[in-house]
Amino acid sequence: MSDFLKGKRGLVMGVANDRSIAWGIARALAEAGADLAFSYQGEAFGKRVQPLAASLGSDFLVDMDVTDDAALDAGFDALRARWPTIDFVVHAIAYSDKTELTGRFLNTTRSNFKNSMDISAYSFIEVARRAHPMMIDAGGTLLTLTYQGSVKVVPNYNVMGVAKAALEAATRYLANDLGPDGIRVNAISPGPMKTLAGAAIGGARKTFKFAEANAPLRANATLEAVGGTAVYLVSDAGACTTGEVLHVDSGYHVLGMPQAENI
Repeated sequence: MSDFLKGKRGLVMGVANDRSIAWGIARALAEAGADLAFSYQGEAFGKRVQPLAASLGSDFLVDMDVTDDAALDAGFDALRARWPTIDFVVHAIAYSDKTELTGRFLNTTRSNFKNSMDISAYSFIEVARRAHPMMIDAGGTLLTLTYQGSVKVVPNYNVMGVAKAALEAATRYLANDLGPDGIRVNAISPGPMKTLAGAAIGGARKTFKFAEANAPLRANATLEAVGGTAVYLVSDAGACTTGEVLHVDSGYHVLGMPQAENI
C-alpha cells in the first residue's frame, strides 16, 4: 500500500492528538504515499499538531479558524501558494458545548445550536467552496466524518445528532454540485471510539462497551480501519463512489435491538 496514493496531496483538518480519528486517517494516507498538509486553530493546537505532522514527514501546517471567513481565505491562500492543486481534503471538525451533551435535547440553547451547526456542518460547505477551485482540473475528494446519532437517537448526543444530520445532507448536495467537475464527496461514519471528542459525550464509556458487546463483529472501530476506508475513498479505487455515508462500525448500525445474549 506504500504507493497506493503516491503523487496525491491534500489537507487534513481536525487532528487534536494521536488518538484523533483525523490522526488515524492522516497516518493511513501518509503510509499509502500521500503528501499531507495539516490545519489547526490557534497556537495551542498548533503545538500539538506540529510533532505529529513531523512524524509523517510533513512541515506544512496552516492556521485556520473555520468560523472566520478571512481566516479560511488566508489558510487556503497559504495552501495554494505551496500547492496550486490538491487531491483531497479531510474535514474532521465538530464542536458543541459539552455541558449540553448531557440531559435532554429539549434544553438545547439557541447559541449552542447555532455554534454547533456552524462548526460541525456549515464549515464543510465553506471548506468545499475554497477547495473546489484547487481540484477542478483533475478532480478530487472531499471527506468528512459523521456518526449514526444523525439518524437514530443516541443518549446525550443531543444537538450533535442534528448537526451530523445536516452534515450528511450537505455531503449529498455537495456531491451533486461538484460531481460534474470530477469531485467526489463522501462521509465516514465510525462507531463509538475512544477519542477526545467522544469523551465529551455523556455516558461515552457505556456507549463504547454496549457497541462492542452487540455489534455483529463484537468490536468497535479502530483508527486503522477508519484510516483504511479513507485511503479507499481518496484513491482511484473510489472513483465511482460519491454522496455516500460509509459505516465503519463493525456492523452496529444494522441492529434493531441488542444481541440475544445481552437482553
